Amino acid sequence: MAFKQLKLWFDADLANLLADKLMEQGVAFNKSSFVQTVTDKVDDLELKDRVAWIADALKEHLSDDYTIAISQLVKILGPENEKETGMFKEYYWIMPIAKYVEKYGLEHFDLSMNAIQEITKRNTGEYTIRPFLEIYPERTLKVMEEWSKNKNKHVRRLSSEGVRPRLPWASKLDLFIKDPAPILPILENLKDDPSKYVQTSVANCINDILKDNPDIAKALVERWAPSATKARKWIIKHALRNLVKAKNAWALGIIK
Repeated sequence: MAFKQLKLWFDADLANLLADKLMEQGVAFNKSSFVQTVTDKVDDLELKDRVAWIADALKEHLSDDYTIAISQLVKILGPENEKETGMFKEYYWIMPIAKYVEKYGLEHFDLSMNAIQEITKRNTGEYTIRPFLEIYPERTLKVMEEWSKNKNKHVRRLSSEGVRPRLPWASKLDLFIKDPAPILPILENLKDDPSKYVQTSVANCINDILKDNPDIAKALVERWAPSATKARKWIIKHALRNLVKAKNAWALGIIK
């Protein structure tokens, strides 16, 4: 993916790419109509709306049966991303599929959870998962706690990134701003994760909690600090970066 403003990659070329991938899997798909639908409007839109428009075009051109359509979309995802980078540079084209699940998969919980897990192995499900957390909080958290123990680092990372109360570019999760206690078991499972990619997400989640529930976040850090592993020390230091920058006495005492 050459350097170009990200939104500009969501255009007629991407529509052709998605159509070709679907047709290669034997899906009966009206490519010309799909590409025209995308082209009719996409140039006037910004990034998030472009992604949503392409998702809507997929809905219009795939089967009305979500169980059939999502199976077809999952099949075109291709090889998993083995790296900790590349989700947007190499797998940007998956974003409309994630949006499709977010918009049209809420009534198909199990199928959508499987799709999100597969999507995040290539791109990311951190935005897609949030409506499920709002509508089915206990059920979704149960799945995400299992994800926190997954062998795939991208899936583990989603378990913490997806529950962040104040995830950038996403709607706030008011239920966890009010009470972050339900997400703490996920963070506990990840406190010694070997992947820096996951460690960063855990630290950012704690940083989010500090903004609204400092006592809960501080208690978590204080439990973790004694005999902390190298990975956990890094997580704590990164989580407290804003407090350290502000020369907060408690934070400075923790990382000394």
